[in-house]
Amino acid sequence: MATITSENKNTGNGQIAFFDLDRTITSAISGKELAKGAFRKGIMKVTDVIHGILLSLFFRIGLKSQTTIIKVLVKWVKGMPEDTLNEICDEVTERILIPSVYKEARNRISYHSSEGSRIVILSSALRCVCERMAVYLGTDDIICSDLEVDGGLLTGNPKGKICFGEEKLSRLLEYCWKSDTSVEDTWYYADSISDLPVLSVTGHPICVNPDKKLRRLAIRNGWKILDFN
Repeated sequence: MATITSENKNTGNGQIAFFDLDRTITSAISGKELAKGAFRKGIMKVTDVIHGILLSLFFRIGLKSQTTIIKVLVKWVKGMPEDTLNEICDEVTERILIPSVYKEARNRISYHSSEGSRIVILSSALRCVCERMAVYLGTDDIICSDLEVDGGLLTGNPKGKICFGEEKLSRLLEYCWKSDTSVEDTWYYADSISDLPVLSVTGHPICVNPDKKLRRLAIRNGWKILDFN
């Protein structure tokens, strides 16, 4: 499981607050910003950018699943030195992601921390991004997506499964089991209908800036909706 533990792990009240990253903690989307950063450095070609736009269109009209799109995007880094990706992550996190953190998200993290809850980023975003955001936000752990590296070069394959959809739920359940925490004592803040597997199980589902499908479902289920700006 792609998890790190901070030195100041919070073990207080036995509860865990899980937060998605993109469009939940940050208004920016980390994968999109990483692609733009790679393009600026001449690593990603114009054809790759056009391909990404087409994939996004196919997703919107239902011709491609988001999981498929993520796997294709991961292929673009094949042959890239891991150090280069880390440099791009450093730049994107400092210049774009940190400035885009919602004030309300920071307040919710502070609230749960003050209550003695453990704070965990649970996201499909890459480890290089989540580690940096965890340090900035002072979270206790991260659960995220890893990339396979061979001889210092990215292979273009994920290391294990992408932390998305049902895989997020599997990771959360494993984390709760290892932490001896009931799922009823967890919170999950997320923005997308793709997060439904986790939102349906967590004791406290919180929908942040939810997409249209998730907003309708949240209203029907009586789930809390928060609009950050």
